[in-house]
Amino acid sequence: QEVKIFRALILGELERGQSQFQALCFITRLHRNEIIPSESMAKLRQKNPRTVRQAEEVRGLEHLSMDVAVNFSKGAQLSSHIHNVCAEAKEAIYTREEDVKFWLEKGVDGSMFEVLPQTSDLPDLQRCKLCGDRWKPCICSYSLSIEWYPCMLKYCKSRDAGGKVSSYKCGIRSCQKGYTFDYYVPQKQLCLWDEET
Repeated sequence: QEVKIFRALILGELERGQSQFQALCFITRLHRNEIIPSESMAKLRQKNPRTVRQAEEVRGLEHLSMDVAVNFSKGAQLSSHIHNVCAEAKEAIYTREEDVKFWLEKGVDGSMFEVLPQTSDLPDLQRCKLCGDRWKPCICSYSLSIEWYPCMLKYCKSRDAGGKVSSYKCGIRSCQKGYTFDYYVPQKQLCLWDEET
């Protein structure tokens, strides 16, 4: 279904009344050419697998407004991985309306999606970092960075005996990318990290 899943586990602050950890899942559409095919990954051997890698290319920060909640029990028809990856985040799985439209056109059941309250529905809805009351709803912001992922194939050139040049796959280009997700929470208590940023 062309699905990309991000899972974040945030350690709780027990002295502030939070549980041991909080899990979040963000699901977006995976565009073609965004990551290299797994078949290519399997064929390309990695030298020095224990080496800490540095990304060759830093891709820009993507800011995503996650305005739809995904029902965990129905999510398997969108991706079978949701059941395993998002098990701890059952009540906190988010996606975007524009991605939902794409999946609906592909025949996914729309009953798994629920549009979250927006600023237009609740005029006094503000960002959590500006909200003084811990029990009020607000728009939470969570940022993460993927430090290294295989984003493109590398091609090398070779000459045959007749001098004809041909290219072949000879490696993987790596990228780094940052994301910021904005999403609705029913109370600021679920977004206390936003105070510190």
